[in-house]
Amino acid sequence: MVLELIRPGTKINFLKYRKLAYLISAAVIVAGFVSLAVKGGPRYGVDFSGGLSIQVRFAKSMDVTLIEKAVEGVGLQNVVVQRFGQDDANEYLIRASESEAHQESIRAAVETALAKNLPDSGYSIQRLEMVGPKVGADLRGKALEAIFYSVLLIAIYISGRFEQRWMAAGIMAAGLAGGIYVLKLFGASTVWLIVAAMLITLALCYVLRLKYALGAVVADLHDILVTIALFSLMNKEFDLTIVAALLTILGYSLNDTIIVYDRIREKNRTVGKTMPFEQVINLSINETLSRTILTAGTTLLTVVCLYFFGGAVIHDFALAMLIGILAGTYSSIFVASPLLMDVGSGLKPRSGAPARAVPEETTETAGA
Repeated sequence: MVLELIRPGTKINFLKYRKLAYLISAAVIVAGFVSLAVKGGPRYGVDFSGGLSIQVRFAKSMDVTLIEKAVEGVGLQNVVVQRFGQDDANEYLIRASESEAHQESIRAAVETALAKNLPDSGYSIQRLEMVGPKVGADLRGKALEAIFYSVLLIAIYISGRFEQRWMAAGIMAAGLAGGIYVLKLFGASTVWLIVAAMLITLALCYVLRLKYALGAVVADLHDILVTIALFSLMNKEFDLTIVAALLTILGYSLNDTIIVYDRIREKNRTVGKTMPFEQVINLSINETLSRTILTAGTTLLTVVCLYFFGGAVIHDFALAMLIGILAGTYSSIFVASPLLMDVGSGLKPRSGAPARAVPEETTETAGA
């Protein structure tokens, strides 16, 4: 027996709301870009901006403002204190911008300040880590490259998997490599290289008529941009754990999109000659809706538990995953699927196809 949340034969017209969905997505992403522009860019963590982090354990629970005031005289810049790990562990993370002082001298200065200002706290420094500005810049570049290559491999896989056009996928990869090589000759920075590479990938997908790849790539970029936008609006830090979350979101969103795309391709082969493509898409989304909700729901349960009970260390990671899963589920229905009709020139609704109702025997197979 197949577990179904959505009654077989459901005929929700999802494409009817696609323009509203486009506007909502665009509004969130634009708001995020405005936020980034006003702030002068993302709020980087120590991993990317350079600086130091000190993990301190106390004998009792402490107020973070007291810890911040205690280390004011050390000379650290942009000090931020947050609880670390479980509440009963009484561990705190002190973060600050880069300092030219030696690691051991900073440790000694912090120990002296805590001993003087919090004498009864029973503190002990667990670890102290420093990241130089050059290392931080390198990590930022590597993080962007990881996201880009993930999107590129997704485009190549979708092109071969759904359209059996491995040659076109190879041409796309070769064209992209050539474009990046030319940009490097002009001395373009890593950020602009990645932005240009994304645009070249989308353009090549469109020119080569790789419609499924184009929809999947746009949906993945949508999920990443929505997550980044909301993180900027909430003034959250971007560090390596957030990059790990973004890469995980890419994989999750792709899986959700593939489920819907596979059903669209299957239905288009079987009933596409007698049914408008718009109706094929709606039918496919309705038939996979139970699976989509179950997949998203079970994943969200895990991520919500991580968010509330995982502690401060993975709090932002869980938040990014929470946003990404919701955005990925939304994009597979309201972004990736409608783009097959709106952008895919070879997959527009057939003008001569009769707009008849969906055959009863077809809808009874819903909820695979």
